[in-house]
Amino acid sequence: MTGEIEIGAWPHGPLHLFMPNTFYIVTASTLRKQRIFDTLDKLCQLQNTLFEVMLAYGWELQAWALFSNHYHFIARSPKDGTTLKRLIVRLHSQSARLVNEIDHTPGRRVWFQYWDTCLTYEKSYYARLNYVHNNPVKHGLVTFAEQYPFCSAAWFKSNASEDFQSKVKSCPYNRVNVPDLEC
Repeated sequence: MTGEIEIGAWPHGPLHLFMPNTFYIVTASTLRKQRIFDTLDKLCQLQNTLFEVMLAYGWELQAWALFSNHYHFIARSPKDGTTLKRLIVRLHSQSARLVNEIDHTPGRRVWFQYWDTCLTYEKSYYARLNYVHNNPVKHGLVTFAEQYPFCSAAWFKSNASEDFQSKVKSCPYNRVNVPDLEC
């Protein structure tokens, strides 16, 4: 989790720091916290768009949780970490067009803004992975995170080594300070 720091040049507060080959947690909410992605089809479209955009920009998706009015994801930046803003713009514009087509609401503004944090400490990374995986439980949508289809928890349980799963589960996430919304 080390690298050369590049500072984003667009006007935004707080300052965005970009480091290649580093992990970021990103959270975004819909405008006025509206429950726009309120069906399985809409959430599936959002998830497919997330996967497509991550691949297009070379970001390595680590964890995700998608809801009717917000999302969280953790991803590793490619060599050019400054592509995060373009990635988010594409994710938001593509998913907005798709959901607006489904709802017959062309031009409706869907997304409000996003927050990103560069994860520079190993325990911080583990705690946030745990947080994202367990977000559907936190919101009362399921009893076990693996039951929620628009989250990486089931994938993680099936694919991550037992040692890595233990490391992640051992890092409490109840003190993680991530902007979150009620589902």
